[in-house]
Amino acid sequence: MTARSRRRQGRSLRGGNGEGAAIAADKRKTGNQAEQLSRVEKLIRAVSEQMERTRIADYALLLNKPWRLLWLNLISGVSRGIGIALGFTFFAATIIYVLQVLGALNLPIIGDYIADIVRIVQRQLELTTY
Repeated sequence: MTARSRRRQGRSLRGGNGEGAAIAADKRKTGNQAEQLSRVEKLIRAVSEQMERTRIADYALLLNKPWRLLWLNLISGVSRGIGIALGFTFFAATIIYVLQVLGALNLPIIGDYIADIVRIVQRQLELTTY
């Protein structure tokens, strides 16, 4: 039996005009559309969740109120500046303390340099420059 005769036999079993094939094709088409709609729905939900996570709505509201945006940026800048100043002060104090301890050990070559650095820093701290 050839492929052509098999096709003819299949048509005759479904209905002479191919009506059964058309109905089956419509069912497949409807099924594909439902699958595509469910995919689109999933994609829309994923995009919606992503937008909620990034808080785009809050950002858009903030852009509509420029004075609030300026105020928040001013507060964050001042806070950042104070944090950097405190952190650098703590770091510098720790370095000076370590250098004083190393200077007290009287290391042969390094001790003189460390003692000079400590003296310079202490003089700068004692000076009042207004």
